[in-house]
Amino acid sequence: MRDVAGPGAPRLPLVLRGLLGGVLLAAALGTACPTSCHCMEKNGLTVVQCVSRDLEKIPPDLPRDTVVLLLASNRIARVPNHAFKELRHLQELDLANNEIETVDAGAFQGVSDSLLALDLSNNRIQSVPKEAFARLRAKISLSSNPWHCECTLQEVLRELRLDPETVNEVICHTAVQEEYAGKPVIQVLDSGINFCNFHHKTTDVAMFVTMFGWFAMVIAYVIYYVRHNQEDARRHLEYLKSLPSSSQISKDFDAISTVL
Repeated sequence: MRDVAGPGAPRLPLVLRGLLGGVLLAAALGTACPTSCHCMEKNGLTVVQCVSRDLEKIPPDLPRDTVVLLLASNRIARVPNHAFKELRHLQELDLANNEIETVDAGAFQGVSDSLLALDLSNNRIQSVPKEAFARLRAKISLSSNPWHCECTLQEVLRELRLDPETVNEVICHTAVQEEYAGKPVIQVLDSGINFCNFHHKTTDVAMFVTMFGWFAMVIAYVIYYVRHNQEDARRHLEYLKSLPSSSQISKDFDAISTVL
């Protein structure tokens, strides 16, 4: 094999040059592995294993051909928008046992068509925006999170394919109606409870109270205005009464004329 380096350039050992070429090729193909993770090939598929690596964020430099991504048992607190945008082949995503509190609306954009399994169990999620799981066809585990049961969560769950093995572990930690706290969400919803109706009723009551408050203020102002005008009218009338009458003025004028 002919060396293409210049005559004065240092020559690298053949093995090192091969490794360097492999690294460059992997980088070009988007298959470089993050330093905090371990990547392996299984049945021709790239598996990225980042379990228990004390990660606080999702690695940004994940291989584009990743099919399985294991991020369990870290300290990740948020799944941001477009976190997996470049992973067009991602089929399995494990985010269990983290500290996730926030899932952004566009967190899974780009993988909604490919993702088959998503695990968000054992985190700190109380609520998610409606758009977060839009178009996802994956089997999803949401167990062991401190869910707040209200209208948005009900609408989100209605569209999801929950993991049947963990569905009874999706518990209402708190709820807009306190009597449902501590109960499985699916059990509450199957009993016919509609958190959205309760939400609308609460909103209607709030609007009624607000309108009643404004109405009371208007009535109070009208009463004050009328009473204030009545008081002014009474004072004006008393002033007019205190003035001498025209007949008295005429008599006084005649008396003065006679004296003169």
